[in-house]
Parts: sequence; structure tokens; C-alpha cells
Amino acid sequence: MNFGQWIGLSSLVISGYILWQIRQLLLLIFTAVIFATALNRLIKWLQRFKIQRNLGIFIAISSLILLTVLFFGLVVPPFIDQFQNLLDLLPNIWGKLRETLISLSEQESRFFWLSSTPSLTDLINQLQPLSTAIFKNFFKLFSNSFVAILQLIFVFVLTIMMIIDPQRYRKAFLKLFPSFYRIRGDEILDISEIALGNWLIGITINCLFIATLSGLGLWILQVKLVLVHAILAGLLNLIPNVGPAASVVFPIMVALLDSPWKIWAIIVWYFIIQNIESYWLTPTVMAKQVSLLPAVTLMAQIFFAQAFGILGLLLALPLAVVAKTWIEEVLFKDILDPWNQLINVVEYDDKI
Repeated sequence: MNFGQWIGLSSLVISGYILWQIRQLLLLIFTAVIFATALNRLIKWLQRFKIQRNLGIFIAISSLILLTVLFFGLVVPPFIDQFQNLLDLLPNIWGKLRETLISLSEQESRFFWLSSTPSLTDLINQLQPLSTAIFKNFFKLFSNSFVAILQLIFVFVLTIMMIIDPQRYRKAFLKLFPSFYRIRGDEILDISEIALGNWLIGITINCLFIATLSGLGLWILQVKLVLVHAILAGLLNLIPNVGPAASVVFPIMVALLDSPWKIWAIIVWYFIIQNIESYWLTPTVMAKQVSLLPAVTLMAQIFFAQAFGILGLLLALPLAVVAKTWIEEVLFKDILDPWNQLINVVEYDDKI
């Protein structure tokens, strides 16, 4: 390679290293892009009713602020109160679970196939440090609340700035592409915006559906702390595969102290909800959403969680949707598909 090529390669490596070092900042910017996409769709919908964009921006931002104030004023205080009650119940829940497992271990001699397996008492002693570490890491997520508040403010301000003048930021991003590819890059941005907006609408409806049915079922079963369980079920639905399984843990733990028979009722109810959501709601609501194979979704969760942490896990699906759109448009349509046309031209020339 000549000197210019070495300079280009070095610049590419240095740029990749810098982007990797600021990956958390890039993830916050992507979060702002998601909110800006949602608000922009609302503004475009308002424009259909002959509402000017500036007035639409004011309505969208005012609605966002109003919903945020109502959420933190009406939902967050009882949620925090019930969540604190749930934390207070954890020692009793662990003690009840320990007693249940120990009683089962005393009866394990009735089953010959358990004779070669470790006793449940040994299993409890092995799982206790693990459970302590899991809860410690879970609460560590909420320990640095000041940084989280600053990040939320940053995302909110960046979202407002993008909404006010989206074309300016769009053109700035397109300047990163070669001049011959900027028109095509603008088209891919439109496709990505549509895919991201469809995902956002679909996942919002899904989360509200899961939270509503979960809360209704737990209220009928008279399980304590219904609000916290319902909100957690809706929020954890943002995380495919892991979220639905994790959402059933807390209501089961609370039901263990109340009436053990409710555990089976909760499991059956959550199983019914997830099947309705998977086989009816998702195909109906997300008919226009970018489809992802289950294996791709799982690999995306593992990759983004490993690279970006808990925020990467929460945003794994929208990141995968955008990545899939760019891979399909750039790699498949613009690079790989023309090869077939080139091969056909070469074969035609050889025949002549």
C-alpha cells in the first residue's frame, strides 16, 4: 500500500476506536432518535389536519411534557411505595422459599431417582450467594440516580433539538457518506424511520396490553402490589425472551407468602397472556413491522448487552431493526444484488 492508503487505513482504525470509546454517548443519541422519530410521526399526523409544523411541534412537546408530569406525579409515587413494600417482603419470601425447599428435601428419599442428585439443602446453600449477587447487581442499576437523571435530561434536550430542525441534523449525518451515495443514504434513512416508527407503535401497544391484562388478572386473584407487577410486566416486555419470563417472578414471590395455590394460577395466566400476545396481537399490530428471526433477536440481545450493558439490552430490538434495514439496503441491494446482473452481462458477452 502507498502512503495515502496507509493514512486512510489509520484514520479508519482511529475512528473506530474513538466510536467504541464513546459508545454509551452514541447509545443515548440513538435513544433521542427513537423519541424524535415518535414525535415526528405525531407531528406529521397533525399536519394532515392542516396544522402547521411549528404548531404541531408545540403540541407534540407539550403533550410529551404533560404525559411525563402526569406519569411522575400519579404513577411513580405509588409505584415506588409498592416497590419498597416488595423489597421489604424479600427476606420473608426467601425464608418461606427456604422452608419449602427444605421440607421437600426431607421427603426426597421417597423418590429413588433423586438418590444420586445433590440434596436440596446443599442446592439452597449454593444458590444463596448467587441470589445475593443478582439482587446486588440489580439494585446497583438504581444506585447512581444522579447520572441517570442527567442522561434523561440530555436525551430530552437532544430530542427537542432534533424535532425543531430535523433536516439540518439529517444533512449533517449524510455528509459522512461519499457524495455519490448521499441520495441513496437519504432513502435508507426514510426506510429506517418508517421501520423504527412501526416498531415503536407496535411495542407500545404490546406493553400496554401486557400491563393491563397482567394487572387485571392479579387484581382478580387478589395478589398484593398489583400496580408494581403490572408496570414491571409492561416494561419488561421491551426485552424479548428474557422480559416475559422475568415478569412472572415477582408476583410468584408475593403469592408464595399469601396462598401457594395462586402461584399456579399466576403461571397459567401469564402463559395465556404471552400466547395471546405472540400469536394474535403481535401479528395483527406489527404487520408492517420489520420482522426479525427469533435467533437474530436473541443474538442481538446478547451482542448489544455485552457491548453497551443494560441500556444496550433494552434497546437491542430497535438497534437490530435499524441494523437489519441498513444491511438489507446497503449490503444486499446495493452491493451483492448487482453482482448477479454483472455475471449475466459477462455470460452474455462470452456467448457473443
